[in-house]
Amino acid sequence: MLISRALNLEDLLKKKSHFLFGPRGTGKTSLIQHSISQKATVIDLLNDDLYSRLLRRPALLSEIIPDEPKWVVIDEIQKIPALLDEVHRLIEKKGFRFLLTGSSARKLRRGGANLLGGRAWEARLFALTCHELGRHFDLIRYLNRGGLPAVFFSDYPQDELKNYIKLYLREEIQAEALVKRLDHFVRFLDASALTNGQEIKFEAIANDSGVPARTVASYYEILEDTLLGFQLPPFLKTKKRKAIKTSKFYFFDVGVAGALASRGEVKEKSELFGNAFEHFLIQEVRSYLHYKNIDQPMTYWRSTSQMEVDLVIGSEAAIEFKSTQRVSPAHLRGLKALREEKRVAKFYVVSLDRLHRHADGVIHLHWQDFLVKLWNGDVVD
Repeated sequence: MLISRALNLEDLLKKKSHFLFGPRGTGKTSLIQHSISQKATVIDLLNDDLYSRLLRRPALLSEIIPDEPKWVVIDEIQKIPALLDEVHRLIEKKGFRFLLTGSSARKLRRGGANLLGGRAWEARLFALTCHELGRHFDLIRYLNRGGLPAVFFSDYPQDELKNYIKLYLREEIQAEALVKRLDHFVRFLDASALTNGQEIKFEAIANDSGVPARTVASYYEILEDTLLGFQLPPFLKTKKRKAIKTSKFYFFDVGVAGALASRGEVKEKSELFGNAFEHFLIQEVRSYLHYKNIDQPMTYWRSTSQMEVDLVIGSEAAIEFKSTQRVSPAHLRGLKALREEKRVAKFYVVSLDRLHRHADGVIHLHWQDFLVKLWNGDVVD
């Protein structure tokens, strides 16, 4: 099914060459095919013959690109990092604009590849958002399946998710030799998925997985480098209340996180629902900020006295996510405590409660209305 994506590749290439990174299965190739393939030369490094010839002689790249069009796509650029020297030369000599896609920046960055010295910017493609899915979106379906296109629209979503995880382990981890012991990494994945959305505690994960704490730290780096997850750092600008300094970790997709944790079916009013609901909304905000090129950090706040706010966007907005149909004053304790610090401009509680109101400096919104305001630029712009 063709879904219009929030990321506009034409707009990117009109400005500059770009690296386009995103986890496997998020739809990079499909987006290219449906948006710019008629206007660009597309070089697919998954083509075995082409891959072998370019691997042996990267200079062949300039011979297979016609003078027109001026846009060139190289899919899975991390497979041949040496091509980036030739890309650099063609940008300088012929003024070509390149879109260089991949599911991992790790091999490029850590292998000393030519990252083009500012001649190419970086963009990200995420799992499908509620905003992109539009009329196809269903909350319970999304919390159980996540936003990978092949999973969300599948008749066999759990099988798709299981195979996705196997593919990630086989092609991102084992094939690239990112870990010495795959069995250790698999046990770490299981343990880290069970603590998705919680503060990172290396020792606890090490104990649960039987992997040394130092190794656990390096495994989290691999998850970030291969775009399977991201850290949510702490908000530390409070003065009255001392903040905890430990980051949280989220997997990039709520469906993948659930499959890794063998979570089972998410049903409304369950504890699983609350955790997945928060994860989904944080994903949505993260996607919005990247797609709209808004340079505001995402953090969370928790005081040593256990006051907490789920998400803080720069100094513009603090947001508490509650999977309740009736927001009570007790749900606002963290927001009110942070508001007393006078470090953030706007405060929101986002829930299943359909009664919209503005009370004690906090804006109450149903989650659907919050997302409409978010993508309209009314929450942060």
